[in-house]
Amino acid sequence: MNMMSQIGLSHYIALGAVLFCIAVAGIFINRKNVIVLLMAIELMLLAVNTNFVAFSRFLGDVSGQVFVFFILTVAAAESAIGLAILVVLFRNRATINVGEIDDLKG
Repeated sequence: MNMMSQIGLSHYIALGAVLFCIAVAGIFINRKNVIVLLMAIELMLLAVNTNFVAFSRFLGDVSGQVFVFFILTVAAAESAIGLAILVVLFRNRATINVGEIDDLKG
């Protein structure tokens, strides 16, 4: 194998950092659409999972990969519950704009 085909730990860390920065930018740039906010949160979890798997593989320990399964389970539950809440809000309010959903304000 030549050196150009080697993908090291730094490449995975850089990929995770780029994904996390895109997700943070998605949250700060778009604060109106709830679906985009949920997608940005999922992208953050994906970036963290990438780093967990990369470090787990680099260190030769499977505990990071096992922890990723728990994160994926929580992310799937969060997506399902979040989308269910959005469907109910859209039926009641006819919008998913974050600025117009102010029922919980005291």
